[in-house]
Order: sequence, then structure tokens, then C-alpha cells
Amino acid sequence: MTKILVDALSAHPRAALCWRAVLGLLLAVVTWLALTPAPPSQAGLLWDKLNHCAAFASLAVAGTLGFQRRWWAVALGLLAYGGPIEVLQAFTPTRVGEWADLLADGIGIALGLGLAAALAGWAAARPVTSPAPD
Repeated sequence: MTKILVDALSAHPRAALCWRAVLGLLLAVVTWLALTPAPPSQAGLLWDKLNHCAAFASLAVAGTLGFQRRWWAVALGLLAYGGPIEVLQAFTPTRVGEWADLLADGIGIALGLGLAAALAGWAAARPVTSPAPD
């Protein structure tokens, strides 16, 4: 199990492509959840700002692991993605765009960047083991 996790966090191009695919899927889900007039109640946490924070932390982890050397571009891109969502929510029935939501997005991005860095550091520190001889 640990080997699978280390491989997923490695700098291998295939791992980065997988994380980019996860990022694309997460972007689609977050966009739908943010803009649908009545998102499913099971999709939410107990507090709206926590929803924003968790969503953007997840996006930041996937984006940072998918574009490893461009973490700053991931952070700026996610903030640039969060802003229009707040504007579009103002035109969605039952939704309201708020500056506090954008702040929660930014906090989530920072937490996600930190988590991705910690995971990558943990994976890099793991000893490389070779398969047991037959």
C-alpha cells in the first residue's frame, strides 16, 4: 500500500498525468456543485466556508502534484477560477456570491499547497526498495 502511495506522489510523468486527470475531474465536480441551484445535501460539510476550503484544498493538492514545479501557477489559477464562480453564483437562483467564499477558497488553496508539499516530501524521503530476489 505504501509503495502505491509513494508511486502516486513521485515525480514520474505518468503520475503527474494521473494527477492532472484528477484535477480535471475535480474541476468539473466543483463547478457543478458551485453553480447548480440545489446541490445534493450529502455533498456539503456543516459550514459553507468549510465546503469552499475543502474543495479548493483538494484542487490544490491535485494541481500541485500534477504540475509539480508550477505550484505558484496552480495557486493563481485556482484563485482566478474561484473569482468567476462567485460572480456566476450571483446569477444562479438560490445562490449568492460572497467575498468570504473567495477568502475560504484562498485558505483552502494554501492548505492544499502545504499538504501536497508534505506528501511529496514524505514520498521523497521514503527509501527506494528493490523487489525481493526470486
